Amino acid sequence: MRILSVHTLAALAMTTLVLTPAALLPGQAMAETAGTLTVTGSATINVVPDLATISLGVTTTGATAAAAMSANNEAVSAVISRLIATRIADRDIQTSSLQVSPNWVANADGTGQVTKGYTASNMLTVRIKALDQTGAVLDAAIADGANTLNGLSFGLQDQRPTEDEARKAAVADALARARLLADAAGAKLGAILSISEGGAGDMTPMPMYKMTRADAVPVAAGEVGVSASVTIVWQLAQ
Repeated sequence: MRILSVHTLAALAMTTLVLTPAALLPGQAMAETAGTLTVTGSATINVVPDLATISLGVTTTGATAAAAMSANNEAVSAVISRLIATRIADRDIQTSSLQVSPNWVANADGTGQVTKGYTASNMLTVRIKALDQTGAVLDAAIADGANTLNGLSFGLQDQRPTEDEARKAAVADALARARLLADAAGAKLGAILSISEGGAGDMTPMPMYKMTRADAVPVAAGEVGVSASVTIVWQLAQ
């Protein structure tokens, strides 16, 4: 009679276990054998903006800090009054920067610096919800003393609907890419394992200019782009 050692029996048992996939569910074994597919889809929805945001203000000088600030306060008050007169709501006007600083110049012998007066600056962020008034608002503010313009940007008062549209388009893009890749590999898409937003909700407006003209100052509102991206992981089946 042939007697098998304990070590031999253990080796046979391990071999049988490895070669028999019955320990896993049939569908699970197939999915794990085929692997997974990860695809990132992206989309940008371009829409006409309905909001303009302006950064403007007043810069004044004076022999003393108090004098510079006093002149600045007077000019800014006039600018704010004119903005309100052009039907800009109080809640759409906000002070974004306020500062007073000395003006340094070289001394007579050029060996150092001395203070020669002061500069006061007051910057306002203004939201304009009637875009056809953008040029008129700029013209009025400048006429009343605004002498600093830091920027003009366009956006949306309510971004959520466009964000959701971009998300749906990004998912559709990911699905189209996944189907193409799976078909090329001779596989089929299985269940979705995960969905994540990667860089999604990038709502930074991307202007694409179409020249239009507002009342006083020429303004190009154009379009803004709202972007989103999603990453989806699928099981693959042969």
